Amino acid sequence: MIINKPIDMHLHVRQGDMLKKVLPETVHQFAGAVIMPNTIPPVTTLDGVLKYKEEIQKVSGEDFTPLMDVFLQNFTEEEIQKLKNNIFAMKFYPDGITTNSESGINSIEDIYPTLELLAKYNIPLSIHGETNGSMLNREREFAPTYEKLAKDLPNLTVIMEHISTKELAELATKYDNLKATVTVHHLLLTLDDLCGGALNVHNFCKPTVKLASDRDALQELVRSGHKNVMFGSDSAPHPLKNKFKGAAGIFSAPVILPALAEFFEGNEAKLQRFISDNAINNFNLNVVNKDVELVEEEWVAPKMVGEVVPMFAGKRFNWRVK
Repeated sequence: MIINKPIDMHLHVRQGDMLKKVLPETVHQFAGAVIMPNTIPPVTTLDGVLKYKEEIQKVSGEDFTPLMDVFLQNFTEEEIQKLKNNIFAMKFYPDGITTNSESGINSIEDIYPTLELLAKYNIPLSIHGETNGSMLNREREFAPTYEKLAKDLPNLTVIMEHISTKELAELATKYDNLKATVTVHHLLLTLDDLCGGALNVHNFCKPTVKLASDRDALQELVRSGHKNVMFGSDSAPHPLKNKFKGAAGIFSAPVILPALAEFFEGNEAKLQRFISDNAINNFNLNVVNKDVELVEEEWVAPKMVGEVVPMFAGKRFNWRVK
């Protein structure tokens, strides 16, 4: 099957040597990706956006389009005007909720003036939607905030990132201005894959993988092809030594298309919609015109990529990227 302009709507590529090792795994399979800004230091300025984009393009070359996000702050209108032609979205992280998010926002109401400006300039708001509650309920508890934003700011497009619960799967189809990304790991894994037997640190992420009922609701949503639902890997590499120290993040980049080809049972039209068409139609995205071919042939996922253990390391797939 041939997928035109596959886009990863949520990607972490880190910096420096790590970026050089992991980014080629995405460039091999995608025409473009939305790049997350929770680097060290976080990307909060136009200068930061441009420097990070340059670092990415030195590795990716011209056959890949990085769509840059900026870490949400209380920006002025002048700052937003300068940023708007150089970014895809602004990313809201609750303070301390995930990797390198310690400079996040404490209260969403505090930034309503900035959000109104985002709506004015047609810049999407991307959200890692969790509270500081118990692990399985953090995302469920954030759902009312998504609904409040959808109602209070009807002209603002809000992206619910890496949704993992049946409640958010239902919410994803309720409002025109609420979109959602879904990862491979939340689509295929449950809590049992993390700690049902021996603890598998490589399946630990935030938001954590959930119950079978949550996974099943996501699978039903994705198979429906609903226009609000897009693929976003949240592929988040950490060196092996850091995973054993508890770092949250699943490095799925090497296995994305083979895993999704199996999930969709070789249905090219459904895969095309999920991994490209919905995103392009929702946001009028402009990425390189790139076809990626998948062939029905056995392929084994790598056991290591540099210092990182990927998702499904050593697993045999029935599809491979040509």
